[in-house]
Amino acid sequence: MRKVGIVDVALSPGVDSSLSLMEFTYKPVKEVLDKVGIKRNEVDTYVMASSDVFHSGLSCANSFDIDATGAFLKPMAREEGDAIKAFIYASLRIMSGIYDTAMVVTLVKGSENPDNDTLTSCFADPFYTRPLGIQETTAAAMQKRLYQKRYGITDEQCAKVVVKNLGNALRNPNTHVKKRVTVEDVLNSKKICDPLRAMECAPKSDGVCAMLLASEEKARELTDKPVWLRGFGSSMDTFYLGDRDLLNTQLKNAASMAYKMAGINNPAKEIDMAEISEPYAFQELLRCEELGLCSQGQGGSFIDSGATQMTGSLPVNPSGGVLAMNPYVPRGLYRVAESALQIKGQAGEHQIDKKVNTALAHGSYGFCGQWHGVVILGN
Repeated sequence: MRKVGIVDVALSPGVDSSLSLMEFTYKPVKEVLDKVGIKRNEVDTYVMASSDVFHSGLSCANSFDIDATGAFLKPMAREEGDAIKAFIYASLRIMSGIYDTAMVVTLVKGSENPDNDTLTSCFADPFYTRPLGIQETTAAAMQKRLYQKRYGITDEQCAKVVVKNLGNALRNPNTHVKKRVTVEDVLNSKKICDPLRAMECAPKSDGVCAMLLASEEKARELTDKPVWLRGFGSSMDTFYLGDRDLLNTQLKNAASMAYKMAGINNPAKEIDMAEISEPYAFQELLRCEELGLCSQGQGGSFIDSGATQMTGSLPVNPSGGVLAMNPYVPRGLYRVAESALQIKGQAGEHQIDKKVNTALAHGSYGFCGQWHGVVILGN
């Protein structure tokens, strides 16, 4: 297989934008092209990640995205799940040897959408589970309660995730939620679905991420600091919540595939930092366990130790994570982009102190993480 390199990235801020969705999408794409010094017609293929009826309110997002991303009269594809899947697909196109460059673009304007839970309720089976009020937050509340009961995870440990990530977000100019909070602030915030509190849940954000990928020869031609794809994996669980152990998700399988491809045997020692999708605070703890960054049931102790802080042995979400900015479809590609910037040493004020040689990026969608994708990047 040919090596795939990330040449450059551009990220929009998560705050509500006054631009139209087409203008909003165009700007980061143009920014990447200008930074690299190429034109739209020099990109071999385009892969987009967006949602039409749900998170964009469009009847045919394919047609819209072709114009906004510059994919007109180019080989292109679009996917509707988490945008990390579009990154994997674009990488496969380059690995095939057919294309040398690929532009990955993901977009959403959360400010123009209904509440995320209104939309995610439509993911549920219309006959059996939707009438019960199952949507992402109610499903996550059941997952959190089970997690706390089985492993003794405390409310305070979950609140520490919010304190850490929002603290990191203060250093990141693109984040949506910018405020310094305490554990007490989180614990005193309104319960929206017992045992979940409002501050433990991600916001609804705008966001566009554009990323240029290239084959090894082309990447070295276009940039002095390519970031290499070392491994990836993805896995999907069964649809019905009642058929799953919510604390034994397909993240383990996705991570195992990515680690095997990247040649990683001890992720807790070999990974320098991680960007994990955590739309609910407790999920960062659970996902650290399932990624093998700490032992099973030890996610609470892991954050207590300080290891996941910016200055810790294994920083998690130095960007602020999804709790600070939640553009629904793009959030996985944001994790890849933030990881790449850390490796390049270009993350600005939220650059971690130590040199980053290997980074992990994670994306997920579906109730309680029905689908997971893991990407390993290296210098």
